[in-house]
Amino acid sequence: MQSLTNTVEQVPANQWMQWRNEHNAVVLDVREPMEWAMGILPGAQKMAMSTIAQDWQSLDPHTPILVVCRTGSRSASVSQALAGAGFARVGNMVGGMAVLGLA
Repeated sequence: MQSLTNTVEQVPANQWMQWRNEHNAVVLDVREPMEWAMGILPGAQKMAMSTIAQDWQSLDPHTPILVVCRTGSRSASVSQALAGAGFARVGNMVGGMAVLGLA
């Protein structure tokens, strides 16, 4: 029997590209527009946490998603919400963009 809540994988920031490639995942950047100006990960889809409640339905729940923010706090919250909504595979980039020097 499958759990109603999927777990969130904790992905170290320096391994984001490997995780994305291994799982053919979408990278979801949940920072705000002013933060995106500092740099985004190649190919990342931008969806600010402040608007995610109305925008997340555009995501495919069968496609793995790696959620990214500045420090890993907002991405942890969004990751939990997506996993709770039944998304098949969700990763949280631990430490966020700050670890990569893009915060």
